[in-house]
Amino acid sequence: MDATARVAAIGETRLVRGYGLAGVTVVTAEDERAAQAAWRELDPRVGIVIVTPSAARAVAAAGGPGGRLLAVLPDPDGAA
Repeated sequence: MDATARVAAIGETRLVRGYGLAGVTVVTAEDERAAQAAWRELDPRVGIVIVTPSAARAVAAAGGPGGRLLAVLPDPDGAA
């Protein structure tokens, strides 16, 4: 990953909207189907993706993160 890699966040609006304040590209996805579509449409220059737990499941179902660094947010409901 190069030093100019971009950062994106994918997931439910209430959990990812604040990342936009830090310059992160925010893509809201209220369900796993929308998260998979968002994942497929990410700019190829995005190297780091912050995802909610449901978006992480969608990424796994789509084949995994590939060459991107994936950071999964903690479950907001405290479930494992």
